[in-house]
Amino acid sequence: MNAVTQAVQGKYNVLAPLLDERTRRLWAAAEARAMGRGGITRVAEATGMSRGTVRAGVRELDSATPPAPQAGVARVRAPGGGRKALADRDPGLVKALEYLLDPFTRGDPQGPLRWTCSSAARLAEQLGAEGHRVSERTVNRLLHELGYSLQANRKTLEGRQHPDRDAQFRRIARRVRAFQRLGQPVASIDTKKKELVGRYRNGGREWRPKGQPAEVKVHDFIDRELGKAIPYGVYDLTSNTGWVSVGVDHDTSEFAVETVRRWWLQMGRHAYPAATRLLLTADGGGSNSSRSRLWKFELQKLADALGLRISVCHFPPGTSKWNKIEHRMFCHITENWRGRPLVSHEVVVNLIGGTTTQGGLAIRSALDEANYPTGREVTDEQMGRLSIKRDAFHGEWNYSLLPRTDVNG
Repeated sequence: MNAVTQAVQGKYNVLAPLLDERTRRLWAAAEARAMGRGGITRVAEATGMSRGTVRAGVRELDSATPPAPQAGVARVRAPGGGRKALADRDPGLVKALEYLLDPFTRGDPQGPLRWTCSSAARLAEQLGAEGHRVSERTVNRLLHELGYSLQANRKTLEGRQHPDRDAQFRRIARRVRAFQRLGQPVASIDTKKKELVGRYRNGGREWRPKGQPAEVKVHDFIDRELGKAIPYGVYDLTSNTGWVSVGVDHDTSEFAVETVRRWWLQMGRHAYPAATRLLLTADGGGSNSSRSRLWKFELQKLADALGLRISVCHFPPGTSKWNKIEHRMFCHITENWRGRPLVSHEVVVNLIGGTTTQGGLAIRSALDEANYPTGREVTDEQMGRLSIKRDAFHGEWNYSLLPRTDVNG
């Protein structure tokens, strides 16, 4: 940068905060015209304006009657003027960016911020390879709009991560995409936090008449008559819809599989009438534990009854919050009932069913009043009759239950 350009840059830094868009453009044009040949390029370099903007200012100065702002109007650009946002000109850009980030997204999915291990330059390069013309600067802006931020490392974790953790994440992402390409259903499943039913304090605030907060009990001792609400959910990754069964007894594998069955009969089979397979993504513990015999036994019964090959991919240990249902459905349910006492099971069901988002999330919910006793055991003989196919890569995390013709087992 030569001395003249540096001088222009210094003047611009002083004047820019005091000028509006039009006067900045005209000032830059005057400087460029005073420089003569090459002035537009040098002024653009010094100010960060585009050369097209400086040229437009020069044309205004060269015109016989430069356009003046309308009296009493603060606008300096004609309505609709200016370049359209890149996301408007390329509607698939934001979706493509989120797709690149999705398999590698880190952090607490329920938090207000997310962050990525991919650099903006690398993301811009990958988007360009897919046909989206975008700069690193634009990627940075889109990341901020999507709720991402740059984060440093923090030493908070103890113990070791599973060495195949990232490989399992990539495997799950590949399986999900493969099923979706074939038009086969993919669902994320999990149990939401159990909730006390009754006039108990619920976190968050809601709009009410001033000075009239909802009155709740001082102590959170369980009401023996109302008990707890146990929401178990199924989230359809493709259609952005979900089902939640609200149990009243115990969160067992039998209850979990019954919820999957209800979702399929009420929603899944209508959305996928030609389906022959079903993929479930789940964490590795709880009622859908990768180690639970009862979970696999009940899934086999469901596969037999529905005639579907049911495949399961478990998330590695310690990564349950990466399950899509957590931050695509459960967090919105929590937001919807914030500050409201869950006074009955019916209120819980209605609040879940009334949860929607701007992204089009739709949820159906129903009460499951059946008893699900704990302590059920599955014998070695019963396990031996399962038609289970384990994958070569971590068969304890990745396996399929094939429907049997003989269902007496």
